[in-house]
Amino acid sequence: MTLTVDGNPSGATTTPSSRLQTTMAAARLSFTWLGVRKSLSSHQREQAADSFGAEGKYLSAGKKLLDTSHPAFKAVTSVRSRTVSFWKGVSLPYPEPGIRLIRQDAIAVFDSQIAEFKEELSEAVVQLDQHFGELRQAARIRLGDLYCPDDYPHSLIGMFAIEHDYPSVEPPDYLRRLNPALYEQECRRMQSRFDDAIHMAEQAFLEEISRLIEHLTERLSGDSDGKPKVFRDSAIGNLTEFFERFRQLNVRSNPQLDELVDRACQVVSGIQPHQLRDSSELRQRVANQLGAVQSSLDGLLVDRPRRNILRRPR
Repeated sequence: MTLTVDGNPSGATTTPSSRLQTTMAAARLSFTWLGVRKSLSSHQREQAADSFGAEGKYLSAGKKLLDTSHPAFKAVTSVRSRTVSFWKGVSLPYPEPGIRLIRQDAIAVFDSQIAEFKEELSEAVVQLDQHFGELRQAARIRLGDLYCPDDYPHSLIGMFAIEHDYPSVEPPDYLRRLNPALYEQECRRMQSRFDDAIHMAEQAFLEEISRLIEHLTERLSGDSDGKPKVFRDSAIGNLTEFFERFRQLNVRSNPQLDELVDRACQVVSGIQPHQLRDSSELRQRVANQLGAVQSSLDGLLVDRPRRNILRRPR
């Protein structure tokens, strides 16, 4: 099984970064989110500092406005976490804050899934708003004199939102007509950004598969109190998910990485967690083979030190 990107033009003469530009689109994700912490006023800081015999200007202090451990609040934050995980799981990094690269042929699926998350968030916020009164009352009790009604909105509806769009990461076409030299300069700058994106993707893939293999190998090797170490099904499942994501997003920029991922895939292909639990011989064989892949990955990580890619501020 060779793990190459699906739907990518063969384009033997194209570069990885040009393939990235041709087959990927920028997807930006952002959030509107209610702040639940607030700094104390200067007067409150002075009062707090007095209890320690300190000067207020040297004290930093804040208050927590709502109990974020409330189930209704956790349901809201869960939607945000799952949205970010989904976005990262179907995309490659890009050296711009809040932007990642997704496959152009996956835009419809991405857009549909984000729409579902938006709807889920709206429903969770409605449920949270129904508990808003009791949350404020609990805050009044816990904060005492620090409680201030003006810190809270009248309703939580509209205080949380998910936004997404597809910003252009290409030079504006009008520059070609108005200033060809500047247009060419912008083309080179954008090309450099995609070169950086290739390196960031390679680094992320390398670090992730290295971590997953190291964890599984450690679980398969040796004993704990004379018994085989316990490992969860997810130790295999996470690797399988990585192989699928690599197949979907790989732009064939690093033949060594491709070969090592393929080797690791071959080692665990068709093996079920219960088989590893039932057979010490199989455990040892898989551990040895993955250990060899890990050694090669370690060498690749050393040979390709992390570059300091600056992300431009938004």
